[in-house]
Amino acid sequence: MNVPLLDLKEQNDKLRPEIEAALGRVLDTNAFILGGEVAALEKELAAYCGAGHAIGCASGSDALLLALMAVGVGPGDEVITTPYSFFATVSAITRLGAVPVFVDIEPETFNFDISQIESKFTSRTRAIQPVHLYGQCADMDALLAITEPRGIAVVEDAAQAIGADENGRRAGTMGDVGCFSFYPSKNLGGMGDGGFMTTNNGELARKLNALRVHGSEEKYYHKWVGLNSRLDGFQGAVLRAKLPYLDGWTEKRRKNAARYREYFTDAGLTENVLLPHERGNAKHIYNQFVVRVPGRRDELRGYLTEKGVGTDIYYPVPLHLQECFRFLGYSDGDMPESELASKETLALPIYPELRAEQQQYVVEQIRSFFSGR
Repeated sequence: MNVPLLDLKEQNDKLRPEIEAALGRVLDTNAFILGGEVAALEKELAAYCGAGHAIGCASGSDALLLALMAVGVGPGDEVITTPYSFFATVSAITRLGAVPVFVDIEPETFNFDISQIESKFTSRTRAIQPVHLYGQCADMDALLAITEPRGIAVVEDAAQAIGADENGRRAGTMGDVGCFSFYPSKNLGGMGDGGFMTTNNGELARKLNALRVHGSEEKYYHKWVGLNSRLDGFQGAVLRAKLPYLDGWTEKRRKNAARYREYFTDAGLTENVLLPHERGNAKHIYNQFVVRVPGRRDELRGYLTEKGVGTDIYYPVPLHLQECFRFLGYSDGDMPESELASKETLALPIYPELRAEQQQYVVEQIRSFFSGR
């Protein structure tokens, strides 16, 4: 049996008539950059997330950069964040001439350890950038209790977490700005690059709207030095067609996660394969289903590849050890939990259209691996 890590064909085939109709609307209006479809999508996303404002942009990476610009991060400032994330989390900081200050992760959730944050504060701390990794919110209540009295900006990297929540508040609405990605593999994925930002602050929304268009509120008049980071009309139309299905897809991911737990438990594998931890007050939306395989991750991955099971490693090298960030002065051992996770984590297929028999096959191959070796 072939079980890919992600298969978008079934989803896109089912929606093809709606998507083609949506693309036709853009062709009819010729509004290829921003335009009515993007404006409508922004209103729908704001309502979905429970935010006052949603602002589309060209990518999730740009969303992070624009958000940091909007809250005033600049050269010499420090931004506290995690070393265990996608590259864009930290590249956005360094592109502004600011300095990333790393906090190690919790081994259970892979989100950064809030208890370490206060020790990282200096007079140059300008912002904190939590990452809601794999689709589960970082401990925002605990984080905000630390940041709000100090007036430190919070930029949520919610690229993998649209629809996730903590105590009923959705990802991207608890800090100053939330940043999301429409990369095709996301729970709400476009047909190309795209992203958006959320905020409940009207002044920040105004600034974000301008920064994505070269810092201009009025054509040819520039209040700030911004970016060219506008969401395409075609992407806006496609995403509007998909958005009504998002909650259904998320629930299918959650059901697949529950089924994996059942199958792994029944197979007696829970000591060999450590399953994802769900925080009691948070809704996990499972952009990825990431397990830990102590000591044998790479060997298991090779075996699953031979058996037709798609997997991936998120992430094989923590950001503090990336070559381009050597200038920050971190070394092996500085972030032990992140470094251990990079050696143990493995993502298994979790997409909504995944069938029960495919999941059974995945677990059976893992059982075969451990029983045979």
